[in-house]
Amino acid sequence: MTDRESAERLAERCEGILRIPPLAAETTWSLICRLADGYGQEPSCLLGHWRWENHQPRHPGGAPRADTEVLLIAAGRALLARLCGIDEETLRHALPSWEHEEDGLSSPAKADAPQALWRAGSAVIGPVAFGCRLCTGRRTGQSVRVVRYAERWERVCGRHRRWLLDADADQPLENLDLRGSPETVAAQRRWGAVGRRAQRAGVEPGKVFALARAVVCRWWEHSLHWEQEEMWPHRLQQASCGKVGGDVERWRAVARDAVIFPEVVAVAGALLDRGVEELVWTDSGGAGQRPLTGERPLRPLPRRAGGTSLARASGRGRRRSCDHVEGSRHPAAAG
Repeated sequence: MTDRESAERLAERCEGILRIPPLAAETTWSLICRLADGYGQEPSCLLGHWRWENHQPRHPGGAPRADTEVLLIAAGRALLARLCGIDEETLRHALPSWEHEEDGLSSPAKADAPQALWRAGSAVIGPVAFGCRLCTGRRTGQSVRVVRYAERWERVCGRHRRWLLDADADQPLENLDLRGSPETVAAQRRWGAVGRRAQRAGVEPGKVFALARAVVCRWWEHSLHWEQEEMWPHRLQQASCGKVGGDVERWRAVARDAVIFPEVVAVAGALLDRGVEELVWTDSGGAGQRPLTGERPLRPLPRRAGGTSLARASGRGRRRSCDHVEGSRHPAAAG
């Protein structure tokens, strides 16, 4: 019996037993894990149904990467669709990696076999984050881990007040608690308006966000007197449910994007402000390509972003953050 015939027999036996629909932007591996859970099995029990051309990605310490992705050829995709009880068109729309193939899967001699390749999702499609288990349970009836492709401005679960962490890090947390940080949830809503402003200005919203994040991350890195800060330490304690204790550096690394998100959105909005644009344009010499060397273009940002804590945090960092900004007609275009 050929590999394809074996796979088809398995699919026929399982067809109609379960229906496991995909979640929007889910990784294919995440769907396979949920499929295994539906059958009451570990994901490893399903792996034998595909012919694997390499090994599962792991962290240096040996732990499997949560952002693992699976690439399948047509026969492998057909098998998964039948196991899930879902048509391939639905899976194609939901799973970003569904039709992503690489050279390792293109051998004509193996075209009939359900071949599969392991990859890191972040290297295939883009940023990968954990989903919200409460949302997953509500939508699918399975309260299990889900991994999805999500940009950094899509990390707030407004319904359950959670921040969805990156899935590529070697750490056990999936989400952070935002119930004590309503400003972070509100910033997610404000980002929609900022993104639309960027589009009207002819700039990619992602570039505006990237530049704003680079600026605020510099301020974060150069907050030398952390104990004198007001907003960020409080927000960090809230996100960690008060678990920071003496492990400040670890929590600063894990929770940074969640803690600074309101300021990133505020700075992104300020970068689209006409006054800031003119300051950058003037300092760049009107049409120059040289990096900005002064503080002046970023000086209004703490005030426009709101809050004395941000202004204090930006003290040493804002000069160096100027190095990220090119002298283009619109500052966001330099991101």
